[in-house]
Amino acid sequence: MANKNRKLISFDWAIKKILRSKANFCVLEGFLSELLFDDITIKEVLESESNKNSREDKFNRLDIKVKNSKDEIIIIEIQYGRELDYMQRMLYGSAKTITEYIKESDSYSEIVKVISINILYFDLGEGDDYIYKGTTSFIGLHNHSRLKLDGYQAKLYKTDNIEAIYPEYYLIKVNNFNDIAKDSLDQWIYFLKNEDVKDNFKAKGLVEAKAVLDYLKCSDEEKREYEYYKESLHYQASMYESTYVAGKMEGKMEGKLEGKIEGKAEALILVLESRFGRLTTEQIDKIKSLDDEKLNQVLQKLWTAQSFQELFYT
Repeated sequence: MANKNRKLISFDWAIKKILRSKANFCVLEGFLSELLFDDITIKEVLESESNKNSREDKFNRLDIKVKNSKDEIIIIEIQYGRELDYMQRMLYGSAKTITEYIKESDSYSEIVKVISINILYFDLGEGDDYIYKGTTSFIGLHNHSRLKLDGYQAKLYKTDNIEAIYPEYYLIKVNNFNDIAKDSLDQWIYFLKNEDVKDNFKAKGLVEAKAVLDYLKCSDEEKREYEYYKESLHYQASMYESTYVAGKMEGKMEGKLEGKIEGKAEALILVLESRFGRLTTEQIDKIKSLDDEKLNQVLQKLWTAQSFQELFYT
């Protein structure tokens, strides 16, 4: 008898690899249609940071150009991560998307609508829901009236709603989901959390996801890459816990980084990137060249240094 609970590839890794193929657009289209309560058709996958595949890379993003049921063109940015400063990361991502996809000769009215979808595998902020939506509106300070577009602006922007002009943000706090799928969108959240599609799930794109993301159908190379990626997530989770949650960092780092020099170097890279931003290839090579004694010296200075240069060259 066939195993009904066959292992599926996680959605975040699938976005990096499998779902970028046009043949598999139906999976992403299904997810977006359920989340946005609209019929979404993908026009193309745009160049993004998602093709950077390394343990040190903490930026994961996929930009796609889509068309909705009103034939409106929208750029949707999907990203995921485990960063304490993720709110600013979302803002940076949407701003970067806007500037990347407008021509210098275009007027500002040509700025395309951006929807930022953020799949979060860590606890961001306080709130007991598992899906949050953020929009931009303007409220009067004195009479609390909501600012509206006038007739000319509505014609120019092809909408009566100011919120429709500005980016929208969706936060999917995966770990807040209670595993009870009450509707088709919940079925997708269940999959995001558990990497499993139950036989009775009927949400758009999930049947295709169950087939496309079957681990057993992956090539040996894809399986190796996937296992390497999952191992990287363990490093990230460990560093998130030790860096942001544990409190006193130095003592925790000594416990977290016991073992091989290579493991210490990899973990140190993740921590440094969470503090100072993405490291250059030269900086990463510098860390990997350190022996055990030098690594321990760096760790001792880690929590007082204000820059990479101060940490390594003073």
